[in-house]
Amino acid sequence: MRYATATRRAPAEMSAAYRGGMPVDAFNALPREEAIALLLTCARVTRWAEEVADARPFGTRDELLAAAEHSARRWTAAELDEALAGHPRIGEHPGGSDPEAAFSRAEQSGVPDDHATRERIATGNAVYERRFGRVFLVRAAGRGPEQILAELERRLDHDPMAEIPVALAELRDIALRRLETSL
Repeated sequence: MRYATATRRAPAEMSAAYRGGMPVDAFNALPREEAIALLLTCARVTRWAEEVADARPFGTRDELLAAAEHSARRWTAAELDEALAGHPRIGEHPGGSDPEAAFSRAEQSGVPDDHATRERIATGNAVYERRFGRVFLVRAAGRGPEQILAELERRLDHDPMAEIPVALAELRDIALRRLETSL
């Protein structure tokens, strides 16, 4: 199955150290479990990772990205919860050397370490978690702390059902950016 060409490009915010540079042929050649593992570093959504891995081979990088995006557009609220189960809170820089932690650190590098900003974000995170039952997810790459806080405050006005597609769109954006930097 082939998909329309994806239009996203790798974000400039990610340093060269996080760009995998894996050619699509190398991704196609990975054993299934390794391809799934790579995709799971982009988003912990098992069905999505399996579906994209099983759609190989891809003729081009853009076909792979388009297939990943197509599959991600069908994510459910349960898959959002699956993905967020181990996702760090915005403003918390995860430790560890795994690819997910490296992605999160790079993505959140624009969030300043000053106490006042961190406190405002932590307070907003707590309110969001009480209201929606999951961590606040926003694409941090390319956004400053005031933009992140404004988005957090805007989304606190959503009812829980209206917030799900917004959170899924953020997760999709993050996952596709991560996949782009892996290729």
